Amino acid sequence: MYQYISTQKLNISKDKAWEFLSNPKNLKDITPPYMGFNIISGHERKMYQGQIIQYILTPVLKIPFRWVTEITHVVEGEYFVDEQRFGPFVFWHHKHFIQSSENGVVMKDIVDYKLPFGVIGKLVHFLFIKKRVNQIFDFRKKKLERLFN
Repeated sequence: MYQYISTQKLNISKDKAWEFLSNPKNLKDITPPYMGFNIISGHERKMYQGQIIQYILTPVLKIPFRWVTEITHVVEGEYFVDEQRFGPFVFWHHKHFIQSSENGVVMKDIVDYKLPFGVIGKLVHFLFIKKRVNQIFDFRKKKLERLFN
């Protein structure tokens, strides 16, 4: 099992941060273009517990695959959790926290994940996946910085 943690300060109100981050339609804007990210269903309504969101991604060699996540927990204005139901990981649990701070908010992401294929999965993580996860969240941080700071 692996864990990725990211913390970012944004100079916006907690309400504005929640409005943006909890809207599934905004996910494409904060995902690197090379991921070929497209939401195919589940983004029509405001985020709610039990919501199923389906995506198509083309992160490697333009080969499309489907990723399905469920919003398993929502505390309005505070945090939400998405978990993979179908996709490339054996386990994916992503917590999104928003806390008030001086002059804005602190956004914290905690992702716990596991790859399939045992030792081969560990090697692929070391050679590729860890770097890719970091790149995706670095892109997200920079995009949010441009949008809100």
